[in-house]
Parts: sequence; structure tokens; C-alpha cells
Amino acid sequence: MASPSTTVPAHDLAPEDLASVSHQTSVYVYEAPVRIWHWVNAAAIMVLCVSGYFIGSPPPSMQIGEAVQQFVFGYIRFAHFAAGMILTFGFLGRIYWAFFGNHHARQLFYVPFWRVEYWREVLFEVRWYLFLAKEPKKYVGHNPLAQLAMFFFFTLGVSFMIVTGLALYAEGAQEGSLTADLFGWVHGLIWNSQRLHTLHHLGMWWIVIFMMIHIYVAIREDIMSRQSIVSTMISGTRTFKDDRPD
Repeated sequence: MASPSTTVPAHDLAPEDLASVSHQTSVYVYEAPVRIWHWVNAAAIMVLCVSGYFIGSPPPSMQIGEAVQQFVFGYIRFAHFAAGMILTFGFLGRIYWAFFGNHHARQLFYVPFWRVEYWREVLFEVRWYLFLAKEPKKYVGHNPLAQLAMFFFFTLGVSFMIVTGLALYAEGAQEGSLTADLFGWVHGLIWNSQRLHTLHHLGMWWIVIFMMIHIYVAIREDIMSRQSIVSTMISGTRTFKDDRPD
């Protein structure tokens, strides 16, 4: 591997990472709680997107018998509500771990927009993803562009979906319920329920678009940047492969 000063930007490294990268080709990045949350969160989002789509575009009933004997849509709604609660409490746990985990656990929740060097790195990554840069830079945690995308698409996107989703759930729970007390104010802010449903549904497509880009970029980086991306979220360790010879 080339020297860490040229392949791994120092501003992305803690002192222990600098020492590790200088002697090894792998660095422990994501702790077990982050990795478990990532995959549980991914499964919850998949269930939410599928069930949410059918809630917005209900399937025709395929069963024979009276309507009172059918509960297909009830199962769809239950799956949506259950996955939504898993997403919500998982996200709260992820916020907790941002305070008590390592410095990589905090990247999801902030963007160092005040740093000029950060934006230079973002522009470089844009050029790399557009196939305008010949060689990638290697990062221990998220690269600057990924950090920016994760914050705006995921952190803010999921926060929006949790708040609007619980506000919609409060409608069924009605006044006096805990969800109505905590999130009933959202209805007054949006003005009417139909608009809130529409915004929540559009938020689903926002997350779907992010998921498609996220999966493509992760696989692309695994292949082209010669550093582990997908397997890092399984083992927790980022592996840097030997640079190609000139």
C-alpha cells in the first residue's frame, strides 16, 4: 500500500488510525453496534418501503368471502407500523452511540461545512465518481461526499420520515394518546392530513433513490477504489489493497 499520507487524508484519521495505517493494510472502523444497526435499519427500511407503497396503492383483495373475514391490508399496515417503530428506536439508539462510540460513529450526524479543505475533498470525490479523476483517495471512514450525502439524504430524510410517520400514526391513536401529544403539532404545521400523507409518501421515494445510489456506489468503490466498503460493514474492518503498478 502506498504511504498513508498520500492515500488516506489525515483529517479523516484519529491518532490510533494513523499508527495503524502506517503499519498495516487494514483499520478497525465500525463498531458492532453500528454494524448491527446498519443491517437492522436496512431491513426495516425495505419493509417500510414495500408496505408503504401498498398503503398508498392498495392491492386488490384476492380472497373469497366477506370483507370482515379478510385482513390483508391490516397485515400490511401492521408490518409498516412495526418496521416504523424498529426504525425509530434504532435511530434513537444510533444517536446515543454517536456520543459513546468512536469518532466514525459521529460522521452520520454532521457536515464540517466550515472547512475549506473538506469542500476540496468533496469536489475531488465528485470528479472521481464522474470518472474524471484517474486515482481514488482512500479514507478510513466515509469519504467527504459520502458523508454529505448520508447527512442530507439519510439522517435528515429518516428524521423527516419518523416525525411525519408518527404524526400520521397519531391520527389513528387519536387525541390523548402519547403519539398525539408528542407529534400532533405536525398536523397544524402542515395544515391538513392529505398533504401530510403526500409529503410522507414523497419522502419514501427520497429514501428509495438514496438506497439505489448508496448500493451502487458501495459496490463501485469496492471494485474501483481498491478498499473494502461492503465487507467493512460486516467485519468492521476497512482493508486497503495494494495499489496497482504504474
